[in-house]
Amino acid sequence: MAAWDLSVTVEDLGPDAPPLKISVTSDLHIGGVILKVVEKTGLQQDWSDHALWWEQKQQWLLKTSWTLDKCGVHADARLIFSTQHKPLRLGLPNGVILRLRASFSIPVFRTVQGICRVLNIRHPEELSLLRPVEEKKKKKDKNSTEDEYDLTNVPLTSVSVPTLYDGMPAHFADSPKTEAAYKMLSVCQPSPSPESVAKLYRPASKVDKTHIHTRWLDSSRSLMQQGIQENDKLWLRFKYYTFHDVEPKYDAVRLTQLYEQARWAILLEDNDCTEEEMMLFGALQYHIGKLSLSQEVGSCQGMEDLESALKSLEVKMVGENNSTDMLENMTAPELNDYLKIFRPRRLTLRDYKQYWFKFQDTSIFYYKSKEDSYGEPIQQLNLKGGEVTPDVNIAGQKFCIRLLIPVPEGMNEVYLRCENEKQYAEWMAACKLASKGLTLLDSSYRTEVKNIQTFLSMQRSNSSASTPQTDESINTQSLVSPRYNKKYKVKQLTPRILEAYQNVADLSLTAAILKFLQIWQSLPDFGISYFMVRFKGSRKDEVLGIANNRLIRIDLGVGDVVKTWRYNNMRQWNVNWDIRQVAIEFDGNINIAFGCTTADCKIVHEYIGGYIFMSTRSRETSDTLNEELFHKLTGGHNAL
Repeated sequence: MAAWDLSVTVEDLGPDAPPLKISVTSDLHIGGVILKVVEKTGLQQDWSDHALWWEQKQQWLLKTSWTLDKCGVHADARLIFSTQHKPLRLGLPNGVILRLRASFSIPVFRTVQGICRVLNIRHPEELSLLRPVEEKKKKKDKNSTEDEYDLTNVPLTSVSVPTLYDGMPAHFADSPKTEAAYKMLSVCQPSPSPESVAKLYRPASKVDKTHIHTRWLDSSRSLMQQGIQENDKLWLRFKYYTFHDVEPKYDAVRLTQLYEQARWAILLEDNDCTEEEMMLFGALQYHIGKLSLSQEVGSCQGMEDLESALKSLEVKMVGENNSTDMLENMTAPELNDYLKIFRPRRLTLRDYKQYWFKFQDTSIFYYKSKEDSYGEPIQQLNLKGGEVTPDVNIAGQKFCIRLLIPVPEGMNEVYLRCENEKQYAEWMAACKLASKGLTLLDSSYRTEVKNIQTFLSMQRSNSSASTPQTDESINTQSLVSPRYNKKYKVKQLTPRILEAYQNVADLSLTAAILKFLQIWQSLPDFGISYFMVRFKGSRKDEVLGIANNRLIRIDLGVGDVVKTWRYNNMRQWNVNWDIRQVAIEFDGNINIAFGCTTADCKIVHEYIGGYIFMSTRSRETSDTLNEELFHKLTGGHNAL
C-alpha cells in the first residue's frame, strides 16, 4: 500500500513550531500514528493523556485500534496531538471562580461527573455546564480581576464517595490553599453587596428568562466539539430541579451550592415571590450568614431532627409512602366545607360567592348548600393536569388558591377563598396533589398540610417576641431583591426582616439551609426552564416552560398559562432533526409539535429526556448511574 505524508501539529512543541510530517499508509492504526509522532518529537515525557484531534471534522480519534482508512483520514487532514485534560475556569453558583483540569475529549455528561468527583458533589447528573452571561462592566472596573482558586494540581479521583479527613475529602487536605478552597465550597458565602447584585444579569420578563437556557452545553458531545478552548470560562449549575437523596453528612458542598443557586434566583428575581416570602428569605439568609461565620469546615450541625426536613426537601413526581401509621392512610380524610369561589371575567369586580365544597379523588364538587350535597353538583372541577398557585397575604388575612383547570380549548381560571390558615392548608395541599393525579389517600397529603402550615406560621409577625428594631451587623439591602430595595428604605426593611428572623432564630445551620430550599421549592414558578418556541399551526412565538413533571404552554401576550401536559400522560416523543421540530404524543390522542426559535431543539429534547431519566432513579441504586439510559433518552440521533 502506497505511503503518504500526514500533517500533525504537536501542542507540546510550542505555538510557533511547524506541523510534523510523518509517513503513513492507510492501513496504519491510530495507535501507530501516535507512536510515530512521539518518536519524531524526541521528547521524553508522559504522553498517556495525549490524543489526536481532527480539526476539520471537529472530532477526537480515540479508537486507537481503528485504521486511518476506517476513520476516513486522508492526506488533507489537519491533526493536532494534544492533551485530553485541560485547565477550565469554572464559575460556581456562589459566584466564585475555580480553575481545574477537566476532560475535553469525553461527553460533557462524563466531564461533569469528573468535576463533581473533585468537588465532592454527589448526583452529578443533576448539574451541567453552560456558557456564562456577559456581566455589565463599568469603565472604572476595566482592570478588576476575579479571585480564582487554583485546583489544577488536585488529582482526578475515580471514587464516587471519597475518604474524609477532618470532614473534608483527602485530596483537599494536602495544603492550606486547597483547604481554603474546600471551605469556600462548603461554607455559605457572605451576603453580596447591592452593587455586585446590580452588575449581574437580571431577567425582566419570561422572554429574558428564555435566553439563559439557550446557553446549556450538549451533554452528549465533548467540550472541544462545542468550541470550548483551554482556560475558557463556563458556569456549573444545577440544571434539573429534582434533588435526589440529600444527606447533609455527605452533601456539604452540594447543599451549600444548591443554597447559593437558590439565593441568587431570589435576589436576581428569577423566581417571583410575595413581600412576606421575601422578608422570610431575607431573615433566613441573615441567620445562615451569622451561623456560617462561626462554622468549622467539616462540622455538621443539626443532624438530629433532619429526617422530616429531608423527606419534604425532595421534589418527587409521585408521593412516597413515609407514614408509619398504615391504618390512618387506608381511610381517605374527608374534605368538605363552605368556601368562596370567583371566576374572573373581563371588566368584572372580584365577586366571591359562597358554596358547599367537597373534595373527591382529584376533583372538587360544589353545591348551593350542605343540604344539597346529596344531589347533583353545580359543577365538577377536575384538577388533574392543572396548575395550582397560592394567592396569600397573611397580614391582610387573605388565603386564596388560584386554579388553572384544563379544558379542551385551554385553561379555565378559578379562585377559591378560604376563611383561615387551617382551611387553606388542607385545601391547598389537596389541590396540589390532585394536579399531579394523586388523591387524599396519598401518604404525602398530611406532610404537605403540615409544611404549608409551618410555612405560613414563619411568615406571621411574631408580636409576642420583642423584636430589636435595628442591628448594626445586618445589611438589609443585600438580603432582598432590587425591587424591594427601591420600594422601601433601609430603616423600613430592617425591622421587618428582624421580625421574620424571630421565627427562624432557633434553627441550626443545616436546618436553616434546608428550610430555605424547601420554601424556594414551594414557589409557584420554581424549577421551570423557559424556551421560546413556535407551535405547529401557530403564527406567533410562545413560551414553553419545562418543569420536573410537566410541560407548560405560556401565551406571551398575557403571560399566562394556556395549557399544561404532564409527563406521566406522555406516550412518546421524537425529534425531526431535519426541520428541528419536537413532536410529542400524550394519552387521549393529544399530539403537539413545536420548533425552537432561539435555542437548539437538542437542548429542549435533552431537558425532557433528562427529567424522565431523573424519575427512574431510586434510593436503592442511588450510587450507580445508568449512563447508557441517560444518553438514550437525551442524546437524539447522536446516541444511536
